[in-house]
Amino acid sequence: MRTIAARHFAALASLGALLACAGCAKGGGNAASAQGERRFALAGEVVSVDPARKVLVVRHNEIAGYMPAMTMEFPVAPGDAAAARPGERIRAELVVGKGGAVRLEDIWPDDKVSLDRIDSGARMLRQDTLAKGAAAFREIGEKVPDFVLYDQDGRVVDSARFRGKQVMLNFIYTRCPVANMCPLSTTKMMATQKLAREAGVAGIEFVSITLDPAHDTPGVLREYADARKIDTANFSFLTGPEAAIRDLLTQFGVLAQFKGDLLDHTLATLLIDGRGRIAWRADGSAWEPGEFVERMRR
Repeated sequence: MRTIAARHFAALASLGALLACAGCAKGGGNAASAQGERRFALAGEVVSVDPARKVLVVRHNEIAGYMPAMTMEFPVAPGDAAAARPGERIRAELVVGKGGAVRLEDIWPDDKVSLDRIDSGARMLRQDTLAKGAAAFREIGEKVPDFVLYDQDGRVVDSARFRGKQVMLNFIYTRCPVANMCPLSTTKMMATQKLAREAGVAGIEFVSITLDPAHDTPGVLREYADARKIDTANFSFLTGPEAAIRDLLTQFGVLAQFKGDLLDHTLATLLIDGRGRIAWRADGSAWEPGEFVERMRR
């Protein structure tokens, strides 16, 4: 097992820079796209939300090189409209089309308290990964790492929230085009959630962590869940700093590498017990929902 773990760690260490570069290509600022769009970094406060029209009214700071500080309406994606809350601070990309039409993309929470919690969690996870070195891979029976990420509603989720509960956890990304990879994994997670409810399994949480945090913002994850009519009462989709995601990939033994716009990756689905220890692990997509439910009931 330790030999396998060492191979996982070595491979993932070499992938870290690649994942970081993929995110760097999506940076904000005054950038022009191939479609003639211009992009600017925007920071401000949500004044009101109109989910039906998919519009946010935002009181934003001055946007250097484009417009002064003001309050105005911005069209957004359905997931961003559903996740937004009046009074919250956000950072986003202001996209200006050829004809001057504007919209907001890449929306993230930007309040200091949340940012401090997320940054602190990422630093502690980084220290833990480095301290473990080649032994960072968590085996069955070992405790899972602590983490702090955002969920699909932009709320900060500390792994401590799951203490005392069983957790079924996997990694996916919303743009995955391969039917027997992320789409199948999500379908099986949904089936397991349904079977667990029917079997009367109490205190179970389902968690999917994105492999692609540069694209999968809270709003993107919300739209992904809403489009599949997923019951998020006990099913969380998580995202956050790329460094934290890379460390989680390392510790859970998941390989991921961008090849152009396609993310090649392995699949791992884990069952974590109420003490925070890995009770079972299924690699690949051949597992069945009933297997996990039976183990939840033990």
